[in-house]
Amino acid sequence: MQHIAVLTSGGDAPGMNAAIRAVVRTGLYHNMQVSGSVAGYEGLINNEFRDMNSASVGNIIQRGGTILKTARSKRFMTPEGRKQAYENLKARGIEGLVVIGGDGSFRGAEVLATEYPDIRVIGIPGTIDNDLFGTDFTIGYDTAINTVVEAVDNIRDTASSHNRLFFVEVMGRDAGLIALRSGIAVGAEAILIPETQTHVDKLIAQLERGWKRQKSGHVIIVAEGDDAGGAFKIAELVQQKFDKLETKVAILGHIQRGGNPTCMDRVLATRLGYESVEALLAGKNRVMVGQKAGKVEFTPLSQAVKHIMDVNDTILKMAEIMSL
Repeated sequence: MQHIAVLTSGGDAPGMNAAIRAVVRTGLYHNMQVSGSVAGYEGLINNEFRDMNSASVGNIIQRGGTILKTARSKRFMTPEGRKQAYENLKARGIEGLVVIGGDGSFRGAEVLATEYPDIRVIGIPGTIDNDLFGTDFTIGYDTAINTVVEAVDNIRDTASSHNRLFFVEVMGRDAGLIALRSGIAVGAEAILIPETQTHVDKLIAQLERGWKRQKSGHVIIVAEGDDAGGAFKIAELVQQKFDKLETKVAILGHIQRGGNPTCMDRVLATRLGYESVEALLAGKNRVMVGQKAGKVEFTPLSQAVKHIMDVNDTILKMAEIMSL
């Protein structure tokens, strides 16, 4: 294999740049030409590539976002769009493609590799949601939860000072893993996630207990995909029956996507980027490279995208006990 390309697709995640860096420098080590597709699959269709060298990925390991840009491509969802992408790859002599992204990105990679099997594809899990099978952690997740923890620590200061009840909404439309882990870390009074049903009456009873214990401030973490309708709706329902505390809502939003990646994300991204190139050279195709229990594992893209995992019952029970 003489020429490979790398792209970032879907939502950006801290650590994507570290993964790009690892792919490029590992490819160069093996005397391969490495190209970067600009704006994900759109770059494949538009024939917009950058020639990558060691200098082009210098001083990026600490940067959030992605130097190659990212986008969601509707055109790539069509056979015509994928055909154009394939023709551009072939014209440049690109034999292997590394896709850094999440669920939707891998679905696109799987279809492309199925339709055009002479292009080998390896996926690297890059998403803050940590919702892919085949890896303990996805690139960006550790940074995102640490961003949430820092923000909620600051919110709790004002919650305690003014004796307020804060509902803090974090990202997680389909998966509540950001809310669950960060909620435990900040000592949230309750953690509301899509994987479990929200009972407003139970939540109010919990707040009543805290009120009787004269707690000075309350923080409830809500994943945006919670079945009760999100932070604003839940706050409204609670306020109707529990008005002892002034209620506020904070939506953390896209600050969770940005920022310098943590050490864990930088090292994970570097390892997976390195292993993705080694996998291409070993003849692997249509797999995601992940890390489980400290070991590198490969999962077929078709399985990695079936991504909604059951939440560990022990973790849920622990979170509930810690909130008492």
